[in-house]
Amino acid sequence: MVSAVLVHDLRRAFGATTAVDGATWSAGAGRVTALLGPNGAGKTTTVECLEGLQRPDAGEVRVLGTDPWGAPPAHRAAVGVMLQDGGLPTTVRPLPLLRHLAAFHRDPWPVDDLAARLGIDAFAATTVRRMSGGQRQRVALAAALVGRPEVLFLDEPTAGLDPHARLEVWDLVRAEAGRGVCVVVTTHSFEEAERLADDVVVMSAGRVVAAGPLAEVRGTRSLEDVYFGLTGREVR
Repeated sequence: MVSAVLVHDLRRAFGATTAVDGATWSAGAGRVTALLGPNGAGKTTTVECLEGLQRPDAGEVRVLGTDPWGAPPAHRAAVGVMLQDGGLPTTVRPLPLLRHLAAFHRDPWPVDDLAARLGIDAFAATTVRRMSGGQRQRVALAAALVGRPEVLFLDEPTAGLDPHARLEVWDLVRAEAGRGVCVVVTTHSFEEAERLADDVVVMSAGRVVAAGPLAEVRGTRSLEDVYFGLTGREVR
């Protein structure tokens, strides 16, 4: 497996609170890696270090062989990011926003096709401010995908989506992995990890308690049972 994402002994603290405590794992091109754990496990902090939004206190992170902190524009163009809070400007409509983002890329996904695939055309006249949570999730995912990235970070991409939309997003994510993209998904959901991931990284209290191919981490048990056995706490 070619490692497009590497995390080695990553440590990140905020004052007296240690958010990530010596995490080590990797993610491969053409695979979906699910970063699984409860609130406060360190998932989002880890991913934000990989996105270049936070600087590690210690350890090392690499994305496509590059330190993402202060990475050049060419590197950033190869990385798609869907933030937990969306990070979208609130006064714009989705199609002009996506066309603006597409203009920064050499070979973007055709915006009309992407909008149709994610059902965005059904609320294209609505500004981000007036969208439902699920609609914002779809636009944020489209913004992450429009540049056809080599690495895709998705922070809880199906939060707020109805079951049908969730299945559509899973299909789209699997298709991206099928074209060779390294996809890293953070999630609380055992079902999402089971249905979507090739590999899983289980975090608890800032530490990695298990990592590897889904089948190996699971063994003969459900992922939920494995998680309880490793951490003694419930994902929420």
